[in-house]
Amino acid sequence: MRMIRTGARAASGSCRPHGRLRAAASAATTALLTLTALAALPQGTAHAADTLGAAAAEKGRYFGAAVAANHLGEAPYVSTLNTEFSSVTPENEMKWDAVEPSRGSFSFSRADQIVNHAQSRGMDVRGHTLVWHSQLPSWVSGLGATDLRSAMNNHITQVMTHYKGEIHSWDVVNEAFQDGSSGARRSSPFQDRLGDGFIEEAFRTARAADPNAKLCYNDYNTDGVNAKSNAVYAMVKDFKSRGVPIDCVGFQSHFNSNSPVPSDYRANLQRFADLGVDVQITELDIEGSGTAQATDYGNVVRACLAVSRCTGITVWGIPDKYSWRASGTPLLFDDNYNKKPAYHAVLSALGGSTEPGGPGTPGAGCTATYTTAEQWSGGYNGKVTITAGSSPISSWSVNVTLTAPQKVVSVWNGSPTWDSSGNVMTVKSGWNGTLAAGASTSFGFTVNGGTAPPPQVGACTAA
Repeated sequence: MRMIRTGARAASGSCRPHGRLRAAASAATTALLTLTALAALPQGTAHAADTLGAAAAEKGRYFGAAVAANHLGEAPYVSTLNTEFSSVTPENEMKWDAVEPSRGSFSFSRADQIVNHAQSRGMDVRGHTLVWHSQLPSWVSGLGATDLRSAMNNHITQVMTHYKGEIHSWDVVNEAFQDGSSGARRSSPFQDRLGDGFIEEAFRTARAADPNAKLCYNDYNTDGVNAKSNAVYAMVKDFKSRGVPIDCVGFQSHFNSNSPVPSDYRANLQRFADLGVDVQITELDIEGSGTAQATDYGNVVRACLAVSRCTGITVWGIPDKYSWRASGTPLLFDDNYNKKPAYHAVLSALGGSTEPGGPGTPGAGCTATYTTAEQWSGGYNGKVTITAGSSPISSWSVNVTLTAPQKVVSVWNGSPTWDSSGNVMTVKSGWNGTLAAGASTSFGFTVNGGTAPPPQVGACTAA
């Protein structure tokens, strides 16, 4: 995660036993809570697919957000978090400088605040992060090899023991590879003094500390097939072949116009999953606005859903104003916590029930569903069904993204335009734009240049 901590540093303290929500409750209290939960269940599930977390759960995934403890006193922040998300990742509160600012002196108060809140709402928690070259207190960088190895293993053990049984996945090692074409390890105190073996040692230590937590390697700019992702892939393959405990790989997925969603994003997730590890989208944000941003978000979600071992998605923040790159408005909620077109695109991609919205709101007034109509060795016919929502519509528009060398050679029942790459086709309604509430129409297209992967269909925009 490439950012500077925004929250205040936790006060120094000692590692202490703590009860929090895992403390044993009396049998009477347990029974009462169980009865209360059962009584509330029908009401809680009646509109299950109306939120990101509930819609993702119906697909067997979690949908989470990075959370900052210093925003938990803000009512709209907490309300949005509680309503929409099923998993949280502490944004900075579990990093080394926050929990062990001086050697052997641990403070978990701010991280505990997030974990307690998540547990009180039945949310899962991702741990982020145990070993990372950034946001290290200065005392770590000054250690020699023997002391550094001892400090690293002690840090992992103390932090994971404190949260044992409460974290579903840990980013054990974060961003250990260089950018660029070398595929080399990044220079860091750990790499420079302990060598390549520090990553394996960290994972083995983590497994001993909490055998039931999922152990992940997490990095950025590994979303497509490139030198960096190939190096990570080789490491994971080696670990699996030798029995080094690694359960998952995290893809940060920070996208913008200079670093767009790669065309082989889904294929890259799948190749890691094929090694026998889960894949998780851990820090998703996409700079932009409107339909383009919504389309990208929808495509990322569909890529995860297409990979059976993609277990969940975490967006790196809730409203744009608290993003680490706020000027790019990269999140699903605007500064006032209004749902953006990107939100509706994500909910639609998850199969959720989108709410009515104004003109031009993706996913609000219509949905788009893709099927392959006919297929042959060199191509196929695709069909997209447009269905109006709870209100009539007078026009619709949908983006269709193909992977080169596939090309659309003809379109019917719609008016197409293409972006500069020739890979993204925007189809607008013609004679078939006016639909009654709940009514459907369709458009079709012929593709030459292969049959896989299928096209990615973005959110439907209606007016």
